[in-house]
Amino acid sequence: MIAVVERVTKSKVHVDDQTIGEIGPGLLVLLGISKSDEEKDADYLADKVANLRILEDEDGKMNRSLIDTGGEMLVVSQFTLLGDCRKGRRPSFVEAAPPEKAERLYDYFVYQVRSKGISAATGQFQAKMAVSLVNDGPVTLILESK
Repeated sequence: MIAVVERVTKSKVHVDDQTIGEIGPGLLVLLGISKSDEEKDADYLADKVANLRILEDEDGKMNRSLIDTGGEMLVVSQFTLLGDCRKGRRPSFVEAAPPEKAERLYDYFVYQVRSKGISAATGQFQAKMAVSLVNDGPVTLILESK
């Protein structure tokens, strides 16, 4: 499982010109799920992201987590994070989980985040989405469960 985590002042996701998920200050998480991922991968990443100390404290230092600040999370599934571009000019997605498995683990990840007391908005699985954000910092990190 791979997550691109962006610290944002706000973010939202649209499907068919309709806002389906929106947050204020917090983290946008683009989540890619591989065919070898299991619930333990989602557990690890949900805990890591929820406790990641990349939000500013009163001194302006990255020292606080979403749990510390009460910030929000927007989770958007993005299978293209599993794209392998090493050969040729077209990405291969053979490592991406099949849709049924990916959706189950995506939902499980969101459930785990919410169980930690974090308000989490979501995109729409397998939809064509337009994601907008105001990156704060900018701060962008890539996390992997393996």
